[in-house]
Amino acid sequence: MTQELTELVEAAKARPFPEEEREAQRRSFAYGNAKIENNLVTWEMIVEADEQIKARLAGR
Repeated sequence: MTQELTELVEAAKARPFPEEEREAQRRSFAYGNAKIENNLVTWEMIVEADEQIKARLAGR
């Protein structure tokens, strides 16, 4: 790894990871993987499923 790349990796490790970004990445990952398996999956379906899961977990 170059010195510049090493420094960028270290900077990324120290960067805060806000919940909004985590949610967006989780949804994007779910959408991409689901879309591979079923071309009928929509972004709205992923958002709805994520909201349902969050609500279920909050009710524990």
